[in-house]
Amino acid sequence: MISTNPIRRATRPIRQEAPTHIFTIGQAVRLRGGFGKLPQHADIYHITRMLPPKGDSPQYRIRNDEERHERVTTQDSLEPVDMSRSGSGATLIERTFGHG
Repeated sequence: MISTNPIRRATRPIRQEAPTHIFTIGQAVRLRGGFGKLPQHADIYHITRMLPPKGDSPQYRIRNDEERHERVTTQDSLEPVDMSRSGSGATLIERTFGHG
């Protein structure tokens, strides 16, 4: 005789850890998408606040000094800006892979 009742096991829900913010308040960032060009002053934003995640990506409030408003964006839309080298005369290969 075949039983039609499946065996049920008690399962615990998998606990997911909250995504971690990788940028800090005051850090210079830019929105992704400008591959191969030096960041212009208008393209550089600073983190003003860390916000709760949207889906799997932490959110940030960012501001550009030339704009009167702030923006909200997710971490996966940002990349860090190295302010010490952003205006240097480094070649593309040096900017991409570093010196040395």
